[in-house]
Amino acid sequence: MRNTRALAVAGAAVAALGLSAPAAVAWDTPSNITALPSVIARGGQLTITVDGCRSGGTATSNAFSPTRLSPVGGGKGNEDGRGGTGSGTARGTATINSNARPGSYDITVDCNGRRMTKPQAFTVIGGVRGGIGGSSTTGATPTDMAIGGGLVAAALVGGGVFWMRRRAERRI
Repeated sequence: MRNTRALAVAGAAVAALGLSAPAAVAWDTPSNITALPSVIARGGQLTITVDGCRSGGTATSNAFSPTRLSPVGGGKGNEDGRGGTGSGTARGTATINSNARPGSYDITVDCNGRRMTKPQAFTVIGGVRGGIGGSSTTGATPTDMAIGGGLVAAALVGGGVFWMRRRAERRI
């Protein structure tokens, strides 16, 4: 009976150790890349958060210059005495290039030599041209303007005909 209990306790200890070892190894491996906002205009600032990157790293993309990721969290040391942040998360802010083409972009993160890529992590949209209204050549085409003008003219003519008929009905 004692041998069975001792064997069960030893088996539970080995199982607990076996389950915790992969978690300790994965602690230094980037596991989740988050980019906010997910849709951004050229020249905007993108916040990149990476889990499993406790000592920081670098984020790269075709849409922005390489960006330093800094550790986030409390300044508690680790069990192994090497120091660390305690949270395993790193964060950085990237500025989207003004000449970035609209579309989806990947982000690649390098944390202590371990790399991870998140495909289509964010989308760049064309910049806003404020103050020039309908005179922009990158917005509506001349055909679009003609169709819109025709619809407005048809609405005016239809409203005028309706108003004239209503006036004629009152005289009867």
